[in-house]
Amino acid sequence: MNTSANAERLAAATVRDPRWAAVVARDPAADGKFYYSVSSTGVYCRPSCAARLARPENVRFHATCGDAERAGFRPCKRCKPDQPPLLAQHAAMVARICRLIESADELPGLAELANHAGLSPYHFHRVFKAATGVTPKAYAAAHRARRVRSRLDGSGTVTEAIFDAGYDSTGRFYEQSREILGMTPSNYRKGGANTEIRFAVGECSFGSILVAASERGVCAILLGDDPDTLGRELQDRFPRADLIGGDEAFEQLVARVVGFVETPGQGLNLPLDVRGTAFQQRVWQALRKIPAGSTASYAEVAKRIGSPKSVRAVAQACAANTLAVAIPCHRVVRNDGALSGYRWGVERKRALLDREAQR
Repeated sequence: MNTSANAERLAAATVRDPRWAAVVARDPAADGKFYYSVSSTGVYCRPSCAARLARPENVRFHATCGDAERAGFRPCKRCKPDQPPLLAQHAAMVARICRLIESADELPGLAELANHAGLSPYHFHRVFKAATGVTPKAYAAAHRARRVRSRLDGSGTVTEAIFDAGYDSTGRFYEQSREILGMTPSNYRKGGANTEIRFAVGECSFGSILVAASERGVCAILLGDDPDTLGRELQDRFPRADLIGGDEAFEQLVARVVGFVETPGQGLNLPLDVRGTAFQQRVWQALRKIPAGSTASYAEVAKRIGSPKSVRAVAQACAANTLAVAIPCHRVVRNDGALSGYRWGVERKRALLDREAQR
């Protein structure tokens, strides 16, 4: 067989191999599953290697790095296939930086954190946000908020709790306390004591509906089959709050919410008391931008908030939502368009989407 014919045979064999498609696509999901070598350069690479695509007749596939090296190939200096995958390296680095942030009395500056990571500030900021879904500053703020909640459960005084959590002044904390706790620190410590939450349970086409509102706005829209269960869920969230049955004025607010749930396309022009972590807030903001009658996948939402690797965290944020329809987590579906879990039942999710599609 002449040289040209042999090259064509080898190229055809490579192209037929399903692994070649992963190499052409530089698919990072294939990294670690196989490696490929290039006879013209004497190196072997990961499937995701960014080097110029090799001619298929020069490519061979290997199950492990050891197989490639025993065949006489050396690791590519660009993709470094003999080292942990870049994503794993980034994950380990971000985990290390998170521990550093959590143990620091004061948040180190971006340049200092980047220096610890061995990256430029710009690259570090981008990698950290991709891995965690939030910026280093937002991560530090969320961690400090968790610390103050924990300290409020155990410290001798509110002031001690604030300083123990890492705030350098009580004034700075009190400026943010409503956003962090949803109430004053002393009331938070008492399980929501002295916090008034008005609520009422009604009926809609989806079953029972509970609407609750604090002084800041609507804080819960819960759907279910059993009014008592909905009441207990609200009580569990605010075990010592003053839960007050709605009066006639509040019943009018409930009627507006029920009307919105029945026809989501009209919008809900009411203030909302939305409480969650920095990441959850970003997800919920993105959900509210999905128009009625449209859907988005969890992966698409993750991309929209600038965190494409955080698909699972997006799903968890959807599950944590307690403002049914107002924060439209029912408009988030799987990549194939199929319906997945919904806090208030998949059938309600399907009915909501069908109703919006017919408007």
